[in-house]
Amino acid sequence: MKENKFWKGKKVLVTGHTGFKGTWLTLWLNSLGAEVYGYSLDPLSIPNLFQITDASQECHSCYGDINNLQKLLQYMTTIQPQIIFHLAAQPIVGTSYEDPINTFNTNVLGTAHVLEAARKTKSVKIVINISSDKCYENDDLPNRLFNEEDRLGGNDPYAASKACAELVIKAYRKSYFNQDSQSKQIVSSVRAGNVIGGGDWSKDRLLPDISRAFIEGKGIKIRKPNAVRPWQHVLEPLNGYLLLAEKMWVNKEYSGDWNFGPMDDKYMTVEKLVNLSMELWGKKINVEYDSDYHYESTYLKLDSSKAIQKIGWRPKLTKKESIEWTVQWYKNYISGNDMKLFTLTQIKDYQSIL
Repeated sequence: MKENKFWKGKKVLVTGHTGFKGTWLTLWLNSLGAEVYGYSLDPLSIPNLFQITDASQECHSCYGDINNLQKLLQYMTTIQPQIIFHLAAQPIVGTSYEDPINTFNTNVLGTAHVLEAARKTKSVKIVINISSDKCYENDDLPNRLFNEEDRLGGNDPYAASKACAELVIKAYRKSYFNQDSQSKQIVSSVRAGNVIGGGDWSKDRLLPDISRAFIEGKGIKIRKPNAVRPWQHVLEPLNGYLLLAEKMWVNKEYSGDWNFGPMDDKYMTVEKLVNLSMELWGKKINVEYDSDYHYESTYLKLDSSKAIQKIGWRPKLTKKESIEWTVQWYKNYISGNDMKLFTLTQIKDYQSIL
């Protein structure tokens, strides 16, 4: 891979920088020479990747809620970012059933707050909203791949909140961040699959649940063993986000909606993922099937041909490598190794295959 000089000295704001995905992005941006700022709540889990990797040393942090527009705007006005990656969200489907109002407030109104603060901060040139593959109206067909033009929808509070946030993005794009207007600000929304990787400790996520089971010597419960999901290592979509931002910097026409999912042959069922994880851990755990769960679609696949054809993005890791990299991270964590160094090494290793 050629040396990437684009990010050197760029002022980048990452909302949700204390989360799993946000921490990986913060560390990567810092390694590329960006001046990274973060706006987020405190980490939600103990342990968490942000503290394990001491990522607070790699960025300037402001702790706050995106639902506090005044504080968010004041922070943006102070730091004058050029590029914003908006990751702050309520990201768990199960939690959305328990607290739908907070889910809608954070994922919909919070997104509007980020866009409004960005609109009023003239240094901002690019906003990239990190959405979800669950924003599409899922008719649960086994061979269906969702593309960026497909209908939005949601059968649960989380999915619906993400679909609503997409409408907020579209409204701001058409009204304020218009490609044809004199505004120098543009916005994109990116939709990734089920992201895996080391350092995710969220509840009700399959790989974190599996890793905890191995670490603690317990069993796990899985809800839909035959459900098919677009599993991908966290570095795959993050690479897409970075590449898209670079394209948007030089050409407004890259503003829009983008899918960043695995290739079609990399999809697998929940049960296969569990079995492959056990193979890579080198031991077995007790697996129970939990029939007491809220509605979930069986099939979810993304069509990423737009990103492949127009910005040259492409997944690099096989499905086995993606799980292997994840398992290696947790094994190193258990062994008490320097996880900041190991995480940065995985980033460097990934960059070497781009």
